[in-house]
Amino acid sequence: MSESTKSLSERARTLPPAERLELVDDILGSLDETSPALDQLWAREAEDRLAAWRRGEIRAIQLDEVLRKYSHA
Repeated sequence: MSESTKSLSERARTLPPAERLELVDDILGSLDETSPALDQLWAREAEDRLAAWRRGEIRAIQLDEVLRKYSHA
C-alpha cells in the first residue's frame, strides 16, 4: 500500500461508522462503472452460450447443483 493510501486509510478510520460506510459505498460504486466494450463482449458471450445450448453442445446445470458443488470449496 502506498504512503498516500495508508494516510487516507488512517484518516478514513477516524470517521464515524456511518460516514465510513458512505465512503466505502462510494468507492465500491466507482468500481462498478460500466464499459460499453466490455458490456458488448459479455452480451456476445451470452448469445454464443445460448446458441451452443440450443444446438445441444452444452447442457444447463441446475442452480442447486452448482451451489452444492461450490459450497464445500
